[in-house]
Amino acid sequence: MKPGDVINIPANVKHWHGSAPDSWFAHLAVEVDGVETSNEWLEPVSDEEYNKLK
Repeated sequence: MKPGDVINIPANVKHWHGSAPDSWFAHLAVEVDGVETSNEWLEPVSDEEYNKLK
């Protein structure tokens, strides 16, 4: 992702938010009201998995 990118995560899609060891991550989330919707993030990763990210 690059600064200014807009990512649309459809309702009921399980997804992960995070950064890599050599970068930071911040986001602004906007939730739109709906029927039968949910926001579900993936499980945390281990330190070993995280340190493999680039």
